[in-house]
Order: sequence, then structure tokens, then C-alpha cells
Amino acid sequence: MLLNRLPDFIRENYEVHEWKHASAILISDFPEEWDDIVSVLTAFRLRRSWISTGGGRKSQISEFIDTFLYERGWVEKKFETGVMIDGARLDSPTHQIDCFKNKVALEIEWNNKDPFFDRDLNNFRLLFDLRAVSVGVIITRCDDLQGIFKDIGRGPSYGASTTHMGKLLPKIEGGGAAGCPLLVFGIRPRLYVEDDA
Repeated sequence: MLLNRLPDFIRENYEVHEWKHASAILISDFPEEWDDIVSVLTAFRLRRSWISTGGGRKSQISEFIDTFLYERGWVEKKFETGVMIDGARLDSPTHQIDCFKNKVALEIEWNNKDPFFDRDLNNFRLLFDLRAVSVGVIITRCDDLQGIFKDIGRGPSYGASTTHMGKLLPKIEGGGAAGCPLLVFGIRPRLYVEDDA
């Protein structure tokens, strides 16, 4: 059972959802990657300074998670894929994965437009079918962080059409990742810390 597999800190500070026994697969077949995921989630705090001002191409939230995992051997990964039809190769490129290690793919969706979830799930589906990915992981934000964003004057930047748990779950339940085992973590308000004036 998922909750029994999670450390107390993760259960208390993240909203967690699982499909197709993803945590069991990670723990038994990819223990090093599981430890890395647990470690980054345990180290993470949602700092006011990271959300009080606008970001550029990549948020400081994503930067923290990426850097933490890259230091442990994860990489940003794009697969070269294609199909053969009557001897002719047709390229079928996939989207680049934020963090990849040993057949575990992890995406961070902090504040993109919600179609990015469709892209991630489709990518997981395709790469799972091609046996390049065994488990997909998504880290996003919980819906109830909106109150914090409003309190610090950033509410409009985190609108209803951006990536958050309420947008992700229906896409997964609708079969967006097909057979790919998934584990999804939502950042809860308990992780928020005031770190600037």
C-alpha cells in the first residue's frame, strides 16, 4: 500500500497519488532512484523568495529539484525515436524529460500552462511502450497553495489554467499515460517558509 511505503515527512507534506503500483516498482527495482526522489522531496521547502517575484525560463523551484537530482546522476534526457515503414525511417521525436535516471523519468510542472501535463503524460506513455521508461513521476503543486499566492500578491500569476493537481488528476484518470506506472507528488502549503522581508 502506497502510504505504508512513504516516509512520514512525505505523507504529511505532499499530496500523493499512484497508478499501476509505481511505488512498489521503484522500491523493488529502482531503490537508488527511489531514495533520490525521497531525498529531494525531504530537502525541498517552498520559499517565499522563490514565488514572490516573477521568474524566467525555469522557476527556482524547478532549479532546486533539477540541481539536487543532477548531482546524484540524473540527467535531462531526450530520446531519439522513430518507426520503420517499408524500410524507410520516420523520426518520431519525444519531448525532453526534466530528470532521467535508469528508466525512471521525472517531470517538474510548477507553473506552466496545463497542456504541459498532456505532453508529459503522452511522453511517458510512448517511452513506456518503447521500454525506455519504467516509471513516470510528476512533481507539481497542490490546489490549496492558491491562498498563499494571493496573500503575497502573486495570485494572478498562478491561474486556474496553469499546472496544478486539480488539472493533472483528470488527465491521468482519462488515460493520458496509458499503461505507464505513475507516481505524482503535490507540494502542500506546509512546505512554505517565509525567507524574505
